[in-house]
Amino acid sequence: MFEALSDKLTGTLKKIRGQARITESNIDEAIKEIRMSLLEADVNFKVVKNFLEQVKTKALGQEVLGSLTAGQQFVKIVHDEMVDMLGRDAVELNIRAEPAVILLVGLQGVGKTTTAAKLCLHVRQKLKKKPGLVPADVYRPAAIEQLSILAKQNNVPVYPTPTTGAKPRELVAAAKAWAKQELVEVVIVDTAGRLQIDEALMTELRDIKAEWPPTEILLVADAMLGQQSVQVAEGFHQQLGLTGLVLTKIDGDARGGAALSIRAATGVPIKFLGVGEKVANLEVFHPDRLAGRILGMGDVLSLVEKVQDVIDEKDAKESAKKISKGAFTLEDFLKQIQMMKKMGGLESIMKMIPGMGNMSKQLKSMAPPDQEMKRIEAIIRSMTPAERQNPKILNGSRRLRIATGSGTEVKDINRLVDQFSQAQKMMSQFMKMGGGRGGRLF
Repeated sequence: MFEALSDKLTGTLKKIRGQARITESNIDEAIKEIRMSLLEADVNFKVVKNFLEQVKTKALGQEVLGSLTAGQQFVKIVHDEMVDMLGRDAVELNIRAEPAVILLVGLQGVGKTTTAAKLCLHVRQKLKKKPGLVPADVYRPAAIEQLSILAKQNNVPVYPTPTTGAKPRELVAAAKAWAKQELVEVVIVDTAGRLQIDEALMTELRDIKAEWPPTEILLVADAMLGQQSVQVAEGFHQQLGLTGLVLTKIDGDARGGAALSIRAATGVPIKFLGVGEKVANLEVFHPDRLAGRILGMGDVLSLVEKVQDVIDEKDAKESAKKISKGAFTLEDFLKQIQMMKKMGGLESIMKMIPGMGNMSKQLKSMAPPDQEMKRIEAIIRSMTPAERQNPKILNGSRRLRIATGSGTEVKDINRLVDQFSQAQKMMSQFMKMGGGRGGRLF
């Protein structure tokens, strides 16, 4: 989502990195370019104006640290101000009450129902609490059914909201006894939306709030809407007193302005980012990490967290043993690819590693790395278990069969087998020298 903005800002900052001193003349051009980049990304013009005033004031009034060049100091100032604009610190959910009630609000079609299921997973896995769902969108039977299906798939208790005749305030009142009976510690209420803010919607939400006072009122906002998301957030905040924001569709091709504007414009912290359609695709919002990604500095902490969530330590040690013995097979390699896919793919991983963002773009222009991984996965999946364990048995007829089954050519099979054989030897040598600690190819 932030690729275009990141490209422009890193290009601008690269020009000034080599400067020996920060002066008004050598940062004026950079300030103009940053202003244009932010406005083109649909960042609120008042937010841009305030941001750049702060950057310029601090840049001209600050002594250059001995360990940094003037250019590096300027980049640090831009980064720090961007973190301030985004909110400085990550803000976790308030779930201290028993039960804690999270009210999800927002316009129609922004992803509230899916977000409700995502939050359940977060509460259970990260916060170690028992979640429960209350479908309160009585106008869309499909929303009730969708939430019930998601709850069943993820083994989460869900209040049996009737598809006809229910009134939001009454069903929320009835859900209190249900939550107590089910021993639910965090109740997530999915409310109805409208195409736009209207008095009927706000009255309904105020009634729900009065019936069961929530510990959190989270606005689910579509990041693809740009400036409109800021206006929607301001409207809901004035009426309900929001405690946090969840920005959805961050993985889309929007320009990113909403994420950069909404916190500064409303004063309401962004708590989560929806980064995909799957229930697991929800990230806690860390302002410093997003600023690092946008400015091409990477995001190592998020990468480490993804690795910890996906990779089992026992499996990693087993892989390390196999590599050291030269027994790492194509079957093991396939598992590595699947783990990488769960982490968002090779391109996503490279963007989180400092200095690797540009390399991922170069690779993309030659042969998109994630597409190449898909081809390798298709080839390995077209092999028999015996062929995956021992590629040496791959004669001409077997390679032709695999190529046909995977939609590739025999030369692709030959190249994969040769590269894998070389990688096996290199990694075995590396492990013997004491370099292998995690047992992962990537």
